[in-house]
Amino acid sequence: MNNNYSLDELNSKLKYLKLLANQYPTISKASSEIINLESILNLPKGTEHFLSDIHGEYEPFVHVLKNGSGVIRRKIDELFTNTMRDSEKKALATLVYYPKDKMELVKKNEKNMEDYYRISIYRLVELCKYCSSKYTRSKVRKLLPEDYSYVIEELLHEHRKSEHKEEYYVSLVETIINLGQAEDFIVSISTAIQRLVVDRLHIVGDIYDRGPRPDVIVDWLMNHHCVDIQWGNHDILWMGAAAGEKTCIANALRISSRYANLDIIEDVYGINLLPLATFAMKIYGNDPCTEFMPKIDSEEFNINEMPLTAKMHKAISIIQFKLEGEIISNHPEYEMEHRLLLDKIDYKKGLITIKGKQYTLKDSNFPTIDPEKPYELTSEEAEIMEKLVKSFRGSEKLQKHINFMFSKGSIYLKYNGNLLIHGGVPLNEDGSFMGMKLKGVMYRGKALLDKMESLVREAYFENDVEKRKYGVDLFWYLWTGKCSSLFGKDDMTTFERYFIEDKESHIENKNPYFNLREDMEVLKRIFDEFDMDFDEDHIINGHVPVKYKKGEKPVKANGKVFVIDGGFSRAYQSKTGMAGYTLIYNSRTLQLVAHEPFTSKEDAVENERDIISSSVLVEHKLERRMIKDTNDGEQLAEKVEDLKKLLAAYKIGLIKEK
Repeated sequence: MNNNYSLDELNSKLKYLKLLANQYPTISKASSEIINLESILNLPKGTEHFLSDIHGEYEPFVHVLKNGSGVIRRKIDELFTNTMRDSEKKALATLVYYPKDKMELVKKNEKNMEDYYRISIYRLVELCKYCSSKYTRSKVRKLLPEDYSYVIEELLHEHRKSEHKEEYYVSLVETIINLGQAEDFIVSISTAIQRLVVDRLHIVGDIYDRGPRPDVIVDWLMNHHCVDIQWGNHDILWMGAAAGEKTCIANALRISSRYANLDIIEDVYGINLLPLATFAMKIYGNDPCTEFMPKIDSEEFNINEMPLTAKMHKAISIIQFKLEGEIISNHPEYEMEHRLLLDKIDYKKGLITIKGKQYTLKDSNFPTIDPEKPYELTSEEAEIMEKLVKSFRGSEKLQKHINFMFSKGSIYLKYNGNLLIHGGVPLNEDGSFMGMKLKGVMYRGKALLDKMESLVREAYFENDVEKRKYGVDLFWYLWTGKCSSLFGKDDMTTFERYFIEDKESHIENKNPYFNLREDMEVLKRIFDEFDMDFDEDHIINGHVPVKYKKGEKPVKANGKVFVIDGGFSRAYQSKTGMAGYTLIYNSRTLQLVAHEPFTSKEDAVENERDIISSSVLVEHKLERRMIKDTNDGEQLAEKVEDLKKLLAAYKIGLIKEK
């Protein structure tokens, strides 16, 4: 028997092999594909790019995406070491990042634009060729922008020493310029370079909240050629809101109010906030709502809108606390009864008792709370929430974005020897896996994360209200519960931060994971739980900002754990002292990149100011990691095996060639 496949073995897969034969109907076609795939398996793996905790800060995100965390500039330095001045390298890098803007700027001073186009095209072709050198022609072709894919492909495979084709290649460039297509061509080849330097993009959570435009970030990701997302707690909050979970909706609105970012709700996602604004003015018209004044981090915010935003902020916060009381009471398995605080308030004296200690409230104006039934919404509050549920579920753009988050996302991902998880694996103090009952069954470790993901997926896509109820509530638990791998704390002390001065009441204890992930014995247990190689693999987390200016390091456990939330969000940068970490993983090295704050796109174009980044080589492998050593390689190897079985079936006549 050919290839040592028994007749029984081939017959057991005959139905599948016949389907495969429709795609490869002859021996020669099947053989050709085997040759192609086995060759691909022996190419170096592509570069992976890891980002986390973007928090709506779209401008620095887009810039880091365009420059590949400095990879493009490094490629330019390598390729043009002895042939270009540093100023020319900076100009070329800026052209790759922002081709349209850069060319508009050049036009103001450049007298001979044809020369500029000609020189730029030749340089970009060389750079594109260099960036594509470890890919097959087929893969490069798929990454090229459609409009100029043929021309770019021809230029990439030119043979400068061939006198037969030299005039042909020169003619291609001159024709592009003469037809007035140089600018469009430069945009296309710059886009191709951006795509080629990063084979796969990993977003390790928290696209949403705080920053102004998470929607722009999602739109960019939707257009990316290869991306995956590990959900963060802020993402799951918006996913729950899109699913119509009222407590998630209230939280999302509260955070948007807190950071003066209601535009994302109203203008971007088209959700009507007029009922909430009208209600807030009516109920809190004479209340200064001092503790609810928004945190302004943008010069674009209209200062005159602050009083109304503060009133809306307070109104939705009180609604949130009431809704949380209901969801906690309905789910004793959440073990969150200690977060029921509205019934612990002495409304006449303005005092609250928490864990046996009495505190004076900073704000004791609660006109919508009935002390006898503190968690019951008023009829107006209930009506507002029903309208908001309808608006969130009916927002076409929001639903499109959240569908994408589900299609490309997961709670965790194990990929090419890295476990990507936004927060961490919930642990007890002794390092054992924290357990939680879901629908009466106890889950721990990987099984807990898998079950939680399964339940929220089911809830989002299920139409039956009763069937989806349990999973919909779980969205909120993943946002704030102690067994959530996305949250990673025992409590979220939101109420205390608004109403109690004493910071002792604000304490939120991190899950033991964040200390124990440096304990090799505990770490080995986590690696085993996720079937990972303790000697070779890594865990990549985000979620907790690395306080760089206090000497905290993002590399932990002797290089087995990386924390790449260094502070993309401007709200964190005063604490962290820098503007985020990203990670680059190519076929030989793991490099951690630390970024300085991004100024603006205009500054980046006019002054050719890139984000100042410092790269630290974390790990270097003597042998390059090839595609055969990756997750994609495993799938390709399986396909090769199936094709070899098809070939054997053809050769013995079990399946006839077409």
